[in-house]
Amino acid sequence: MKSVYVYKGFERFWHWTQATLIIFLALTGFEVHGTFHILGFEHAARFHRVGSWMLIGLVVFAIFWHFVTGEWRQYIPTTKKLAEQIRFYTIGMFKGEKHPTKKTEVIKLNPLQRLVYLGFKLVLVPLTVISGILYMFHKTIDRNDIVVVSDFSLESIAFWHTLGAILLMVFLVVHVYMTTTGHTPTSNIRAMITGYEDLEEDEETAKKE
Repeated sequence: MKSVYVYKGFERFWHWTQATLIIFLALTGFEVHGTFHILGFEHAARFHRVGSWMLIGLVVFAIFWHFVTGEWRQYIPTTKKLAEQIRFYTIGMFKGEKHPTKKTEVIKLNPLQRLVYLGFKLVLVPLTVISGILYMFHKTIDRNDIVVVSDFSLESIAFWHTLGAILLMVFLVVHVYMTTTGHTPTSNIRAMITGYEDLEEDEETAKKE
């Protein structure tokens, strides 16, 4: 095993800030929805609006960073060893089998992670953000007293936004569980904090050193 700098500074900042904002938006959003009462409706609604703009800003910066650094290539989907990866997560890891794919500082995601995270970025986040923006401005009135968003009913927008929020929570729970499937239960979390992760060396590289 060799300690390798895998996760860059902005990558770690983006990861933890995004997670914090999603949890915060879930708490305030479900309070606005009437699920529970902690902050009060008015405070929850105001904080939810502020948090949503912060998340949108973070997403914009993250998209820019991914394209500038070329990290977007991490999410290019592939079916190579996909079946083996699914089998590992469902059966293999419980039997102590070896991981079917190898993680490096260049290839950080296995085939299943690529598909899941790509869906998260291209489907789940846009669904929640766009429906949230439509909901936010649905009753915005201009000088001519015309509703800005009138092609979609408020009920349908609320449904899709709530669905997106629930799916985000499901993703978060599964994601946290999957972090425990590393070399140790906390190794993946520690790597996302420090940036360094213990990875297996190639036999040839190890011999040369």
